[in-house]
Amino acid sequence: MLHWFTQLADWVTYSLLQLTPDTPLANGVHFFIEDTAKILVLLTVLIYAIAIVRAGLNPERVRYYLQGRRRFPGYLMGSVFGAVTPFCSCSSIPLFMGFVSARIPLGVTMAFLLTSPMINEIAIVLLTSLLGIRFTVIYVAIGMTLGIVGGFLMDRIKAERWLVPFLAKQYQNQCSSVAIDYQIQVMTLKDRHEFAVQETRTVVGRIWKWVFIGVGIGAFIHGFIPETWFQTYLGAGQWWTVPLASLAGIPLYVNATSVIPVMGSLLAKSVPLGTTLAFCMSAVAVSLPEFMMLKQVMQYRLLLMIAVYLLVAFCLVGWLFNAVNFL
Repeated sequence: MLHWFTQLADWVTYSLLQLTPDTPLANGVHFFIEDTAKILVLLTVLIYAIAIVRAGLNPERVRYYLQGRRRFPGYLMGSVFGAVTPFCSCSSIPLFMGFVSARIPLGVTMAFLLTSPMINEIAIVLLTSLLGIRFTVIYVAIGMTLGIVGGFLMDRIKAERWLVPFLAKQYQNQCSSVAIDYQIQVMTLKDRHEFAVQETRTVVGRIWKWVFIGVGIGAFIHGFIPETWFQTYLGAGQWWTVPLASLAGIPLYVNATSVIPVMGSLLAKSVPLGTTLAFCMSAVAVSLPEFMMLKQVMQYRLLLMIAVYLLVAFCLVGWLFNAVNFL
């Protein structure tokens, strides 16, 4: 089936647009058409399938399962829920406040929030289709590990004291603990289908522009930036390229959907895996817009600690994977 996308890109690039093969413009256009078509079709099909399975999952149910768990199982469960639930940065503040109100340990909440932007079903689909199952498993394992370790560290330093005052008071008020309950809704196959159709329309309608942006950046890298440039400045895996890549990702406003095609292009240009991971994970998890939103529920000290933790972790991951030369 995948060869159909290549044939479509060949027809548009060389027959319809009549571009000269093996030129930067032709290579970039071919890359853009093939990857955009492939990603959008795969996303539409797989988001529908995932939505069928995920029908009925909601924030109240997540809070119910996380409430009252012991710390280490709680970190793991928080990270797992962060990976499988489609909550974006715009949902992080009400979720954070809801978790705190339910007296879920802050470390468990942080494990959820740290994992959620880096991993979701869309990112898994894209990674598998573009880079293979082995890379996808590694990426998911790294994201979940960072969430679990981050949650543990937040509890160890008692980070709840650096929430905004009204949330810190609510967290410390023993009387505010209220058990969460929810009602399981029995959904018929028709209900699940209707939910999946609506979910597919909503998700694809929300992310298609990010697919275009991400593939567009990847196409530019693929077509116009010579491979020798990357090999000269980044290909040797110099130690300083990893922290530089981590810092370069901070100003970008991207999500996992749009950054994965960029990841594929960087790897295709022989940029080391560790440097590529450091850049892409930083762009997704330490973006300025995300932190500006979280400022509404956290003090600057806590935000700075989270940012430093993530950047240090991304550098360690980058150096490790550059050293072992995994790909």
